[in-house]
Amino acid sequence: MNRFPRRLRAACIGLLICLAPVSAQDRHVAKQVEIRVLSTMLANAGLGEWGFAAVVDVDGQRILFDTGARPETVLQNARELRVDLTTATHVILSHNHPDHTGGLLTLRRDVMAKNSSALSKAHAGKGITLDRGTGWIQKLKTDYEGTGASLVEHDKPTELFPGVWLTGPVARVHPEKNWGATGTIRTASGTVEDNIPEDMSLVIVTAKGLIVLSGCGHAGIVNTLEHVRKTIDPAPMHAVIGGFHLYDADDAKLTWTAQKLRDYGVENFLGAHCTGIEATYKLRQLLGLKRGTAAVAAVGARFQLGAPMDPGPIAR
Repeated sequence: MNRFPRRLRAACIGLLICLAPVSAQDRHVAKQVEIRVLSTMLANAGLGEWGFAAVVDVDGQRILFDTGARPETVLQNARELRVDLTTATHVILSHNHPDHTGGLLTLRRDVMAKNSSALSKAHAGKGITLDRGTGWIQKLKTDYEGTGASLVEHDKPTELFPGVWLTGPVARVHPEKNWGATGTIRTASGTVEDNIPEDMSLVIVTAKGLIVLSGCGHAGIVNTLEHVRKTIDPAPMHAVIGGFHLYDADDAKLTWTAQKLRDYGVENFLGAHCTGIEATYKLRQLLGLKRGTAAVAAVGARFQLGAPMDPGPIAR
């Protein structure tokens, strides 16, 4: 005979359920992920340039992350690599710099001829359209929206699709000055240094851990990963991919960075664009990773969840 009243038993069961840890099944987790680099300096196929872009496929959704520097580079590389961008509705702009936004208008005009909704929804961090005195990004926004598209600015982490997140602007906890010293922003109270406040990354939650895709990492790679773990998910970093503006970092900074990345459990590192070749090799050594798990990315480089990383033959 059960000695506990029915109501008490129900209350106890409810309490146990509330205290149980949240499992992977109770949150949005991406199951199929593939990322291919469409713009960076090194090229196995197509054209190399000082810029960055990648196409992201997650559970049937295709997303373009950044658009390269020259108007035609990503368009031509996508064609050569047989990547159909007419199936991508969403495009992420990691920040305002022309080497990440230069291909947006050309790409939109090309794909909309086949699919009016292709690349029609752009996402950026709050502050991308601040007055920097050049008018570049304001004109790009006007021309882009003139095609029937829209640009949304995010001021906080946002789940774009199940398990796919935008960081929004990243908190600058550590003094990682990963930007040039010449840029300024015009404000109502005067001119201030441009620290690229809108810098934003893409995060994919998987059962193996987090995948973080960055354009330049102007907020700092450590700040970005800490922000992700605090605001999106505290899981280890399965893969860190893209540009991280470490090409001119000295040994002391790279050693400190590697210590932090070890704390975050980084298992795969694919450094593109402004990460730097020497910096990538140094981080590989300091992190204790191997050629198969840490490499320089080339155009055509591929990261697929559950498969060996493929930076391309020239980058292995």
